[in-house]
This record gives sequence, structure tokens and C-alpha cells, in this order.
Amino acid sequence: MAFVHLHTHSEYSLLDGANRIPELLDRVRALGMDSIALTDHGNLHGAWQFYTEARARKLRPVLGCEAYLAFGDRRRTHRRPTRT
Repeated sequence: MAFVHLHTHSEYSLLDGANRIPELLDRVRALGMDSIALTDHGNLHGAWQFYTEARARKLRPVLGCEAYLAFGDRRRTHRRPTRT
């Protein structure tokens, strides 16, 4: 059965990722996978390097970004009262 990691962070995912893109892609090839996703937190700084190096290794790159939504003013320091 084929397997693809669809939630992978690189060194560009600050405080959450340690994978360096070339070493990550080499490991994916060594494991016999044909695709890999890069889903760094809040940025696409590694997207170009990831895409070009994955294609050079005959891998199918999947680009993504892990983002969070906050409703309301981001500067608010107190919580709204909850309904009971």
C-alpha cells in the first residue's frame, strides 16, 4: 500500500520543525515513497526549494501551509463571557 506524509514541517516551521529539505527528500526516496507534502506553520518560505529539489529527485511535491484563524481583534486581552 502506498503511503504519503501530508503533514510535514521543515526548518522553516519555526519552533516546530527540524527537517532540512534536502535530507528530508533523500530519506523519502530511500523509503521508496513517491510523494511528500510540506506544511510549515504560517509561511511558505521553503516552498520553492522544496518543489525544485523534490522534482529533481523524481518526487511529487505537495505544497501546503498550516494556518490558524482567530476571530475578533487580535489585540484583545480578555475573553468574552461564555453562555451557559
